[in-house]
Amino acid sequence: MKTRFRRRLVAPFAAAGVIGLALAGCTGDIAAEQAEDVDCSDYEQYGSFDGAEVSVQGTIVEVEADRLIASFAPFEQCTGVTVDYQGTQEFEANIEVLAQGGNAPDLGIFPQPGLFQRLARGGFFVEAPADVESNVDEFWSEDWKAYGTVDGTFYGAPLMASIKGYVWYSPSEFEENGWEVPTTLEELDALSAQIAEESGHLPWCVGLGSDAATGWPGTDWVEDMVLRLHGPDVYDQWVNHEIPFNDPRIVEAFDAVGNYLKNDEYVNGGHGDVQSQLSVPFGEGGLPILDGECSLHHQASFYEGFWPEGTEIAEDGDIWAFITPPAAADDPLAVTGGGEIVGAFADREEVQAFQTYLSSDLWANNRVAEGGVISANSGLDPSVASSELLSQSIEILQNPETTFRFDGSDLMPGAVGADSFWTGIIDWISGDSTQEVVDAIEASWPAS
Repeated sequence: MKTRFRRRLVAPFAAAGVIGLALAGCTGDIAAEQAEDVDCSDYEQYGSFDGAEVSVQGTIVEVEADRLIASFAPFEQCTGVTVDYQGTQEFEANIEVLAQGGNAPDLGIFPQPGLFQRLARGGFFVEAPADVESNVDEFWSEDWKAYGTVDGTFYGAPLMASIKGYVWYSPSEFEENGWEVPTTLEELDALSAQIAEESGHLPWCVGLGSDAATGWPGTDWVEDMVLRLHGPDVYDQWVNHEIPFNDPRIVEAFDAVGNYLKNDEYVNGGHGDVQSQLSVPFGEGGLPILDGECSLHHQASFYEGFWPEGTEIAEDGDIWAFITPPAAADDPLAVTGGGEIVGAFADREEVQAFQTYLSSDLWANNRVAEGGVISANSGLDPSVASSELLSQSIEILQNPETTFRFDGSDLMPGAVGADSFWTGIIDWISGDSTQEVVDAIEASWPAS
């Protein structure tokens, strides 16, 4: 599911004027205030555009928007371009309305490849310039390039990334109890049972709440399990609807997740019973680990930003994480993850220049150095990341031996990935059987 830090799906606004009022006002003024003297020799390739402005919209808000804007500052200072970034949690619901009305921004930052591809097929995007494609060919894998390619035409470069399927835990609690980080799914189940028996608290703490998008963290669990139990080929077939959503292998993955999420002996530590998962905001889901009220929390690399200020995230710190293990110890490393694709609605030279900057290793290093995020750009230096865990995440993404698959619900049609899959998780946790849920989701898949 959703890869952004706070993601909600809401009904489209009735008018573009209302949409404008809903935008979180994050502009290039912040970047200008934060800009320091930089060596502009690295930016000469982008040209000079004194007085020009580039408008950008996306789902990135609050502190992460401030960090994003700060990464624009050197480009602005050296090229004369003012970048006007507007962050809104309603971006996905509204961007198609804006595009259809001729009111789209110059650039959009899309966290859902499925939505990106729909707009590309609708003829709203400008084909990416050659310099952007050159950067992607140099710094990104073919899989990542494919997310911005539609019907053989390359429209947009990847931006940031995240790794799903981390399991967060307290190193000191593990050490005190002699618990070992599991290396297989069987060992993960055994560890969960051991914690339930020995610790005096439920092993897992879970938050599935996200307003209208409640349920999405559960989709991440299912996607992780499909990949680990049945491999990348079945995962791709499932996402592309080459096998039905209610295929027995998908049922098996759901049931494997249900061993945790529907088990009142395993959840919901520090929060309540199984049903409480639906009311706990996903950002608060793992916090009981710090109070010794649970021991394990499944969430993406970006969850680092949700731990309270002062929390030491390190292998010997307050909090650390391991990747959800494979089915067998000798299985290759496979991870699910998310990211964004940048699409252009305008083809002015200054827009192309900024789009090229965003696709470069220069921007990736600037942004990651601001903290809190990673990228799969191969030109990124892992040492600039803001924590050991994020450095590790970058190395995993850059490792050619890693099997990476994009978040499945973000690739599925919106009627499924941002609707029936989410609501199906709610129904499932509320008591519906796995078969009932997967049958309903399959029935919701668009005919074309």
